[in-house]
Amino acid sequence: MAKLSAKEIIDSLKDMTLLEIKEVVDLMKEEFGVDPSAVAVAAPQAAVVEEGPSTQDVVLVNAGASKLAVIKLVRDITGLGLKEAKDLADNGGVVKEKASADEAADLKAKFEEAGATIELK
Repeated sequence: MAKLSAKEIIDSLKDMTLLEIKEVVDLMKEEFGVDPSAVAVAAPQAAVVEEGPSTQDVVLVNAGASKLAVIKLVRDITGLGLKEAKDLADNGGVVKEKASADEAADLKAKFEEAGATIELK
């Protein structure tokens, strides 16, 4: 059997109906154990993930029931004094501006563990 070029394969697909092309795809899955449609879909999704915001503001919405733990976190992160950190915990506000996406997610997890509600903007 002569080896077909990629162009010849594509040309032959152009002459097929959608049902026939689906059969070819199913046979490829069965023969090679690979889903060609999954490969075609996976590449665009990777690009979408990379296009997220590079920096985010970490905003305290509500300190929750364990306000003391939240005040301690605010002081550790911001370097604010006790009164300023308590005011931020009581009234909410920006804890950290322009944090990297990883750092913002890290901070959000820490605050939520302490019982606070955080928004990333």
